[in-house]
Amino acid sequence: MPELVPPSARYKASFIDAVREAQALGSGLGDTLEFDVAEMEQDFASVLAELRRFEPPAVPPEGFVNSEALWLVQGDTYLGRVSLRHRLNERLRVFGGHIGYEIRPSARQQGYGTLALRLALGRARGLGLERVLVTCDADNLGSRRIIETNGGELEGEFRLDFHPKVIRRYWIAL
Repeated sequence: MPELVPPSARYKASFIDAVREAQALGSGLGDTLEFDVAEMEQDFASVLAELRRFEPPAVPPEGFVNSEALWLVQGDTYLGRVSLRHRLNERLRVFGGHIGYEIRPSARQQGYGTLALRLALGRARGLGLERVLVTCDADNLGSRRIIETNGGELEGEFRLDFHPKVIRRYWIAL
């Protein structure tokens, strides 16, 4: 059964394969498309440290919040990732929310996104959060379905000056 775990060297080969998949398709979020695979192969410990830099008890810099990077894995296989922000600041309230997620291309449309969000909601509940904000592009039907399946209630659709697409904001009660 897939589970959420902290990033670990155990999944290095599978994670790097997933980054290559996303880059080959031009299909990833944020850092996935910007990772330098050669650097990752040489110094994976730095990648792990960067991913975990805002975990408590770290004091994040101005404009950031404590957060956790979690990987959805099955056995030794990396399936996807979750970013769980422990609270919202003004920017996250507008764009990003408490939880972001991504599933590697070869594992998409197999229910892993729905599972990843469900597991992240359990972790958020464990942190004492009563409800979480999750956002997605309005044209991302897969992500909309994932959020709605997990109980997301639409707050509305919004245009932002800094993002090219209309976004949807959902709240999920825990």
